[in-house]
Amino acid sequence: MKGKKQNKVVHIGTILPGLLKSCRRKPDTELVKIWDVWDDIAGSMIAENARPAAFKGDLILVHVESPAWIHHLQFLKPELIQKINKTLGKPLVKDIKFKIGPV
Repeated sequence: MKGKKQNKVVHIGTILPGLLKSCRRKPDTELVKIWDVWDDIAGSMIAENARPAAFKGDLILVHVESPAWIHHLQFLKPELIQKINKTLGKPLVKDIKFKIGPV
């Protein structure tokens, strides 16, 4: 079947970092690494109920399952910011905003 394209299913997680690198300023590309390390930073329970969704400057928007998770994560915000910055090796994140959204 020459000339026919084969459609190959690819997980979005494998193409998203490359795509974002082409669209973002240099400092933001480092934040894309958070998606790769989120489960380790947040822990399995939080990672099942909260996921990074977007970046704007030094702010990360995290989608969460419910208002109860927003409340819980507000208390953990300083610890999460510290862990993220330590993992990235730079103080790139200054704030996290939690919002109900798809996890």
